[in-house]
Amino acid sequence: QVQLVESGGGLVQPGGSLRLSCAASGFTFSLYVMGWYRQAPGKERELVAHISSTGRTTVYANSVKGRFAISRDNAKNTVYLQMNSLKPEDTAVYYCNIITTPFPWGQGTQVTVSS
Repeated sequence: QVQLVESGGGLVQPGGSLRLSCAASGFTFSLYVMGWYRQAPGKERELVAHISSTGRTTVYANSVKGRFAISRDNAKNTVYLQMNSLKPEDTAVYYCNIITTPFPWGQGTQVTVSS
């Protein structure tokens, strides 16, 4: 069955950096556009970045453009999110998934930006 396992979150001060990873299994990873989503308390889940199946094309939400970078390693069935210049408003649980009808969600990884 499909599994999406996110990791790499934590507590970081404003201006800091984190690198998230998402290990995927149970589907042909290299065929899918992958996205990173986040959900802050009391808010809907939002797509913050996605990457084409080959990794050549990336798209970012305006709120993270210039600060976050999505990448993937199809040999490892893993997608990454490098997050720099973090702000308190980036605090959320971060998830990965495909960007069409999503697979069952993983547990996510908590990112907390606070001094």
